[in-house]
Amino acid sequence: MKKQLLDNIISKKNNKEEFAIVTNISTGKNFIFEKNKIIDKNFEKYSDEINNYFNNKQNGIIENTDIFIDTYLKPIKVIIVGAVHITQFLLDYIKNLNFEIFIIDPRDYFASEKRFPNMNIINKWPIEAFEEIKTDSSSALIALTHDPKIDDPALKHALKNKFFYIGALGSKKTHLNRCQRLKEAGFKEEEINSIHGPIGINLGGKSSPEIALSITAQLVLESHKL
Repeated sequence: MKKQLLDNIISKKNNKEEFAIVTNISTGKNFIFEKNKIIDKNFEKYSDEINNYFNNKQNGIIENTDIFIDTYLKPIKVIIVGAVHITQFLLDYIKNLNFEIFIIDPRDYFASEKRFPNMNIINKWPIEAFEEIKTDSSSALIALTHDPKIDDPALKHALKNKFFYIGALGSKKTHLNRCQRLKEAGFKEEEINSIHGPIGINLGGKSSPEIALSITAQLVLESHKL
């Protein structure tokens, strides 16, 4: 691999861009594939297959060829609102997945570097915090505080920006009250119903690690629908 190509790959990874490295393992020729950009002339006849692998977020060798595709996906932004006990277990499960994680909590005595080392922590209210995070429909929100003053603004932001995953911790009664507040705030029933509440897949567990596991399972499941 040429140094210029390697430097380009490193730069794209650092900038969290989506691309694929396409290599002819017989000849050693390769190039960086990006969606809607011209394909290297040495690989033009495989353009449909390359696009198919990339769009399906797959790695592998195109059948009956020597063309290997290594796809690099942009990390999914996961915004956790609430530096609570469950958050610590949740991070243990998701920190090694393809997620870019942010923790929002204005209570700096909860959201501290000591409790959450090497994490993106924003000690601000959600309205202010989201000014620092670029979000879109490929983002996920996990609201865990039980405090409407903190959770509700974050949920409103996620709904307005059509996050692919929105989950909120709380009992069924808590969630019904939450839905009523959002309805009074002008959100449609269809939008409100997109919130996973109570959050997580029902695994039957009650402990913090079990709840965190159920959230992780649901988040991963929904991420594969993107």
